[in-house]
Amino acid sequence: MSKLGKKPILIPSGVQINIEGDMISVKGPKGTLSQRLSPYIKVAIEENKLWVQQNEESIVRRSQRKMLRTFQGTYWSLIKNMITGVTEGFEKQLEIVGVGYRAQLQGNKVSLQLGYTHPIVLEPPVGVSVEVPAPNVVVVKGIDKQKVGQFAAEVRSWRKVNVYSGKGVKYRNEVVKLKEGKKA
Repeated sequence: MSKLGKKPILIPSGVQINIEGDMISVKGPKGTLSQRLSPYIKVAIEENKLWVQQNEESIVRRSQRKMLRTFQGTYWSLIKNMITGVTEGFEKQLEIVGVGYRAQLQGNKVSLQLGYTHPIVLEPPVGVSVEVPAPNVVVVKGIDKQKVGQFAAEVRSWRKVNVYSGKGVKYRNEVVKLKEGKKA
């Protein structure tokens, strides 16, 4: 069994979980998320605990046992992130470092000026919101951890941090070790 898969997921109050066939949906105060389940996984709810178990009936060969363990841990994490998302939500903060580098909101889109000849305008996916509290800070929020992380990575990919000058877009707590330049 997976180490995480052995543990139950506690269901907080105010969260409803529905399992219909191969779909699981989690409804909470911030919204609703759903995920398709693998045929190798069974989900059981007892009182306020959710158990992710391997579906032993789907094993054809012995070599599939390792795959079942990986599926169990993966789906445990996905369901745990869904519960966390509908109760607390997820947030990624990005810092923009560099002279003339800045961000601003244009409606629901974010416009980035990162040293190119034109501004980069990005529209967040459905369910993701963007805030710009300062010209050099971008905050990405949402209930789906995958979408929040993907959009933050997309913003960051336009100008990754230069390891020599330290300029670019980085995560708030990211530590960039600067390299020493050429010596004269």
